[in-house]
Amino acid sequence: MTIRSERLKVYEAGPTTVVGFGGQVIVDDISVADSRDEILDVVRQHGAKVVAFDLTGVRLIPSGLLGLMASLRHLDLSIRVYNPSPEVREVLSVTMFDRLVDVREVDTTNV
Repeated sequence: MTIRSERLKVYEAGPTTVVGFGGQVIVDDISVADSRDEILDVVRQHGAKVVAFDLTGVRLIPSGLLGLMASLRHLDLSIRVYNPSPEVREVLSVTMFDRLVDVREVDTTNV
C-alpha cells in the first residue's frame, strides 16, 4: 500500500502500521502536515495501535519528522523507530527522543 506521497510508503498496515521512506538518505522533502494526515487515515482505516517508522537508509532526519512522531504519540499511539543509522540514533539520543519512542533493529525485508 502506498499513500499519496511519493516519498512516504506504507509497508504494512494493521495493528502495527509500518511507514518508510524507500531507503532515502535524506528525508527533507516530505510535507509533515500532509504526511500526518495520510498516516492518520491509514491508522484509522486499519485500527492501528502502533506506528513504526522504518528509517532504513536514512542518515539525516528533519526536526519536522520528530514533531510528526511526537504528535502521533499524543494520540495514544505507540511509536517505534526501526533501523536508525548511527547519525539518526545520535539525534534521537541528543534530543532524548529515544526515551519517548521504542527504537529497534528489525528485518524489514519481508514487510
